[in-house]
Amino acid sequence: MLALTVQREAAGCAVALRELPEPSGDDGDILVETLAVGVCGTDREIAGGRVARPPDGRDWLIIGHESLGRVLEAPSGSGLVPGDLVTGVVRRPDPVPCQFCAMGQPDMCENGRYTERGIIGRDGFASERFRIEPGDAVRVDPALGLAGVLVEPASVVIKAWEQLDRAARRPHRRALVLGAGPIGLLAAMLGVQRGLEVHVVDRAGCGPKPRQARALGAMYHTSPEDVTGTYDAVLECCGELISEAIASTAPAGAVCLVSGDRDLGATISLAGLSHDLVHRNKMIIGTVNSNRHHFQAAQEALLRADRGWLEGLLTDRVPLREWRSAFTINPEQVKTVIQFLA
Repeated sequence: MLALTVQREAAGCAVALRELPEPSGDDGDILVETLAVGVCGTDREIAGGRVARPPDGRDWLIIGHESLGRVLEAPSGSGLVPGDLVTGVVRRPDPVPCQFCAMGQPDMCENGRYTERGIIGRDGFASERFRIEPGDAVRVDPALGLAGVLVEPASVVIKAWEQLDRAARRPHRRALVLGAGPIGLLAAMLGVQRGLEVHVVDRAGCGPKPRQARALGAMYHTSPEDVTGTYDAVLECCGELISEAIASTAPAGAVCLVSGDRDLGATISLAGLSHDLVHRNKMIIGTVNSNRHHFQAAQEALLRADRGWLEGLLTDRVPLREWRSAFTINPEQVKTVIQFLA
């Protein structure tokens, strides 16, 4: 079978399409044929030589953690049958496990010994077929079509809103989303579904980003300087506007950092940050990854969305043989999907 892999080399990493044996039963009892995988910033970082860690004993990894596939084989009692559409949960608990992994929340793992499909220690889903454990295969409603590949990124945003709800000390009426990539637009979608006044900021002045934001009923801005007032909930989804996110948060409001591992020291005054946290009762929280609960909630949210709007997020649909173009960054586009089957 064909698989998209990344291999360590002296100069960094090299991504290549290679022929590999059929997936091992060690990865799970369910056999899935891949329909599509989404490409996100993490995948592009992996292609650039960062983040990824192959399984023990080899220097290459099958990438791809945003998946959509069709079940070929499923054991009795798995809750799935051949023909079902599925997506795969990304993170697996650590072997100890820690208290969070033991509760089915490996996304909150406290000792860092987890693995992640297509990222850390486990092969991903960017192969013509993959295997997965029944507990990590989430059935996707066929009504979503190709947009089912958005379940994983939507699950990350579901968790972000869940974290904001827990941190809330004031009612959520106004929300600000910084960044209009897939995560930012899905964050805006969830804000609109909650009945909030949603504002989105991104530098793209035309194209699908402003069009998709406005189609939600959100207000779109091309600069954080155009945003006025403060917001009860702020989601920083681009990794570049953290200082602006904190400044835009209302007293007793909360900001959730959803994207990026940037050096904050160069852009944020610690004295100013301390003043915001102490004297204005602001909260700053971070989030990463998601668990099965978030995947299921994400699918429900996507099913409530307009199908045409979801399809509008999938701006670049690349055949497997043309995979290289999926790793080219176009700041005006939204979501790139590699299609394994037409």
